[in-house]
Amino acid sequence: MSLPAHIAIIPDGNRRWAKAKGLPTFMGHRAGAKTTEKILTAALEAGIKNLTFWGASINNVTKRDNKEVQFLFKIFTAYFKKIAKAKLVHQNKVHINAFGEWEDYFPSETKAALKTALDATKNYHNFELTFLLAYNGTAEMVRAIQNIAAIKPAPSEITEKSIKQHLYTKNLPPVDLIIRTGNDPHLSTGFMMWDAAEAELFFSPKMYPDFSPLDLEKALQFYAQTERRLGK
Repeated sequence: MSLPAHIAIIPDGNRRWAKAKGLPTFMGHRAGAKTTEKILTAALEAGIKNLTFWGASINNVTKRDNKEVQFLFKIFTAYFKKIAKAKLVHQNKVHINAFGEWEDYFPSETKAALKTALDATKNYHNFELTFLLAYNGTAEMVRAIQNIAAIKPAPSEITEKSIKQHLYTKNLPPVDLIIRTGNDPHLSTGFMMWDAAEAELFFSPKMYPDFSPLDLEKALQFYAQTERRLGK
C-alpha cells in the first residue's frame, strides 16, 4: 500500500463529543489526548515518517472560556511530561517538534514541559512528530513574509524554495494527507497552506475522541486508492 510521507491531523470535535454525552468540556479534551496517544502508536506501526497534530489555534487559547483554556494547558503539560519519557518515543527515536506562537501564549509550566520533550528527543531522526500549538496558518505565512522582507532580497531571489526555508516546517516534507475529524469538512485559518498545497483531504464523520486506529487505517486506504496527478 502506498503510504503518505507526511500526515497532518486536525482533531476536531472534542467539545461536541463531551456535550453529546452530557459531560463537561474538559472531558472531551482529556479523551482527545488519549486518542492522540493511540493514533501516534498506530502511525508509527504503519511506518508514517512524519505526523503532525494541530493542538490549538491562536483563537482556541485567546477567545475561549478561560477555565476551558486553563484546563487545556494542564492537559498539554501532563501530556508533554508523559511523552518526554515514553518508551514508544525513545525506542522509535521520534523527534518532537512544536511550531506556532506557543511561547507567547502558554503558561510557564506548560512551556517547561514542552521544552523537556523537545530536548529529550532533539537527537532523534527516525520519525518526526510535530505539534502545532497556538498555530494559525495565516500567522505562519505573515511571519515568513516578514522574515523574508527583513533580509531585503531581490524579487528574483524570492522562490518557492526560499519561502519554504522561512516556514516553521522548513525541515519537513510537504503534507500528503490531511485528516480532519468531527464531521465538519473544511480547513481553518489557512492550515499549513504552503505545505498542504497538494494534500489529499480525508474528512471523518467521527468526533476526535472516537477516532480510532481503524479509522486511521481507513484514511490510509483512501490515500492509497487516490490517484495523485499533481497537475499532470
